[in-house]
Amino acid sequence: MGQPTPATDDGWWRSAVIYQVYVRSFADGDGDGTGDLAGVRARLPYLADLGVDALWFNPWYRSPMKDGGYDVADYRAIDPAFGTLAEAEKLIAEARELGIRTIVDIVPNHVSDQHPWFRAALAGGPERELFHFRPGRGEHGELPPNDWRSEFGGPAWTRLPDGDWYLHLFAPEQPDLNWAHPAVRQEHEDILRFWFERGVAGVRIDSAALLAKDPELPDFTEGRDPHPYVDRDELHDVYRAWRAVADEYGAVFVGEVWLPDTERFARYLRPDELHTAFNFSFMSCPWDAARLRASIDETLAEHAPIGAPATWVLCNHDVTRTATRYGRADTGFDFATKAFGTPTDLELGTRRARAAALLSLALPGAVYVYQGEELGLPEADIPLDRIEDPMHARSGGTDPGRDGCRVPLPWSAGEPHAGFGGEPWLPQPDGWAAYAADRQAEDPRSMLRLYREAIRLRPVFGDGPLTWLPAPDGVLAFARADALCVVNLSDRPVDLPAHSALLLAGGPLDTAGRLPHDTAVWLRA
Repeated sequence: MGQPTPATDDGWWRSAVIYQVYVRSFADGDGDGTGDLAGVRARLPYLADLGVDALWFNPWYRSPMKDGGYDVADYRAIDPAFGTLAEAEKLIAEARELGIRTIVDIVPNHVSDQHPWFRAALAGGPERELFHFRPGRGEHGELPPNDWRSEFGGPAWTRLPDGDWYLHLFAPEQPDLNWAHPAVRQEHEDILRFWFERGVAGVRIDSAALLAKDPELPDFTEGRDPHPYVDRDELHDVYRAWRAVADEYGAVFVGEVWLPDTERFARYLRPDELHTAFNFSFMSCPWDAARLRASIDETLAEHAPIGAPATWVLCNHDVTRTATRYGRADTGFDFATKAFGTPTDLELGTRRARAAALLSLALPGAVYVYQGEELGLPEADIPLDRIEDPMHARSGGTDPGRDGCRVPLPWSAGEPHAGFGGEPWLPQPDGWAAYAADRQAEDPRSMLRLYREAIRLRPVFGDGPLTWLPAPDGVLAFARADALCVVNLSDRPVDLPAHSALLLAGGPLDTAGRLPHDTAVWLRA
């Protein structure tokens, strides 16, 4: 193929609205029950009408799908369930014609156990050096080489018939790569170029802080500094090399970086490393004004010294849907176990989700919208015999897994399977058609119409800083440019600040013109 014009970095990513596409559940173009690239291409007009600036695709590469595509067997091929490389190239080009850029997901910490490198390693080839193989401990090597635990539960080691063990911080089907080996680094730089040459405008980096490992692979000790496999200093050399590649194409990075230390987090956003990183503290906050304001302030403060834009996200493919998460009276949510203290009030959760959408879209920086959030979808209960997420099995059934936020989208209320296509790979709950995009497009009070209007109006906030305004307890109010955002998280209606016009409201004002509880508005100053 001829090389397309490389993406141009004009700073679009600093204030972009980026829509996350989980291809398997977005839209099914061929009727087999699995979302695919044909389905995405057919829905590009919908995404253009929504007004998003870019699409972030979860891994679409060839994969055995033991972890939703995060077990990659070939980074240069599209999984046949989704389509072909030629279709991906058409999708990238067609989206760009509509003003929508493409961001792809790179999974550098590990590959699939079906990747050619790992299969060669199992056969005893030199590729063994590209992974972490070790003899076991104990009299007969029957114990794992160290005490590391998998992110999915259980030990982070699996023993092979020859007696050696290999490291996998996630599922056994996802062996960790040895990033101390130059071939691993070179291969990933080549993968970046492969996709940049096809017009991709950016890359999301999965588990970005986990790649480098202490070469001694010591036992984990709480408080060990440096950590044996999280946020190690040598990792920054990798991202400096990646940044040089991205700069050749005007492409950008967003890293999945979970770190409690704000100074360590900010190091990834230095001018010669990543452009942006996900902001998980905001997403993790309960529906509490003080906690949310503190998260916003801390986020802006940690980004300010390095000039990097913040990112804001309410939900993704790993997290319970916003309407369900906020529909708890105590809002107490444990992200590790997905457990709550009280049952869901979905009406309350939806009301808060509408307010949270206006809050996040008014903040300075980029916003990520997970597919279906613009429809107000709740978390779905998946029958035990239909759960596919390995987290469920690896936890012994104590973790419900992440499939509840991955249920295929409802497009058309009057069609089978709510217009998704064939019988979906995950079951859609009863009543799912009530959330269908075609029905919401006709309803001026729907979540979809709210998102469309908010994204259209978002430029009124300009690109300047945020100034907090005096507000009653439980209320967030701030100004940017000549626009105001007010969010009432208290339990009573509040008066609006002085303003010249009401631009957008998450719900109706009361009869006295006050802002009801769990509601947000945008105002013209």
